[in-house]
Amino acid sequence: MRVLEMGTGKTRTALELISIRLNKGKISHVLWLCPCSVKENLKKDIEKHIGKFNSELITICGIETLSSSIKANLELLQLVKNKSCYLIVDESNLVKNHKTKRTKNITRLAEKCKYKLILNGTPISRNEADLYSQWYILDWRILGYKSYWSFAANHLEIDEVGRIRNCLNTDYLVEKIAPYSYQVKKSECLDLPPKTYDEIYYTLTDEQDEHYEKVADELLFKVDELEPHTIYRLFTGLQNVISGFKVNTKNKSLEKTDFFNDPLDNPRIQCLLEILEQINTDEKIIIFCKYTKEITDIVEILNSKFGHNVAIPFYGEINQKQRQKNLCEFMDKGQFLIANKTCAGYGLNLQFCSYIIYYSNDWDYATRIQSEDRIHRIGQNKNVHIIDICAEYTLDERIIKCLKRKENLVNSFKYELDRTKDKYELYNWIQKRKDNKASNNIDKSDLIE
Repeated sequence: MRVLEMGTGKTRTALELISIRLNKGKISHVLWLCPCSVKENLKKDIEKHIGKFNSELITICGIETLSSSIKANLELLQLVKNKSCYLIVDESNLVKNHKTKRTKNITRLAEKCKYKLILNGTPISRNEADLYSQWYILDWRILGYKSYWSFAANHLEIDEVGRIRNCLNTDYLVEKIAPYSYQVKKSECLDLPPKTYDEIYYTLTDEQDEHYEKVADELLFKVDELEPHTIYRLFTGLQNVISGFKVNTKNKSLEKTDFFNDPLDNPRIQCLLEILEQINTDEKIIIFCKYTKEITDIVEILNSKFGHNVAIPFYGEINQKQRQKNLCEFMDKGQFLIANKTCAGYGLNLQFCSYIIYYSNDWDYATRIQSEDRIHRIGQNKNVHIIDICAEYTLDERIIKCLKRKENLVNSFKYELDRTKDKYELYNWIQKRKDNKASNNIDKSDLIE
């Protein structure tokens, strides 16, 4: 396993290891699995180091493809059976869940490959349970467990409802993986400018605030800590309101419509525009959004305000070919790349930018740090500025707090349910939220807690 922080040259390192095995006749082919969004960029990166890309020698496939494509799985299985393959799993945190189809399919491929390598800058984003699947792909004998449950029995303290409360015997895990791990930190090999962080706060409109509390009331009563999806439903509903949607909680699936007839009336958009006005117009800026509607609205508004094609969209509903075209357009003459982390958070070299604005966040620390390091990598010679837009007295503050602490928001919320012993205490907190804000009799940090 190679743990190389983002931007420290893990592709070049992998190619050197491949070259050694290839020259010795140990392998005849390379199967390189990576996020779908970075396939083209990976190909260009490989060409930069070895010249013209040789498809007879290297096969690149998206990790996400193995979740759904029967054809791709069958073709790759046939490939590893017929050739001596070196398997590379790039950004292996995408296969940390032992239950997913992609993890099971990649494990099946790995069993046919004698040489394997997993690459990641953040192999553990939640807890030590993330290690199991990634190391099982390399070889189950390294950790010594043939099943996740035998691993869990020795290293995870799980409560009666299946939540991981504590990790045990971590010294054993460290001892087992040490001979097969290699870590490179940026601080050890790169002299990069620092990253600075800033949070810009704004307030919801009175109508939004009223709707936020209404949604919180309705969804909090339906929270059952034994059913995690009810907590996700609460978070999703609140984030939708914060982002500028009106949410109908009556049906099983949340229905959302635009809260504002004109997106410019959204105070979140207004906050973004105020930030952009304070940044040098020569700077190229990446704006990360959670929702596609946010991306399309921002692209339209910025192109209208700053000129045609200065804002370039980059998200999952755009096909790979168009994404690459958009990326080239951003590098050439665009000023703003409006993207989501799923597509632009992996594998892209965007060190010609020095600003990232998180218009809206999720609570995934791994993709957060990955997305930050699209610009904080080899070749960056400016200070990197990271800006979070945050709605005061809302779930936004909790998300940012969890990201800072590298903490999972769902686990944090469940802890609060356990700590209060009664979800109605949390309900009472939400009921008092508006009065507390108006009277300023409670400190903001208390509201966050």
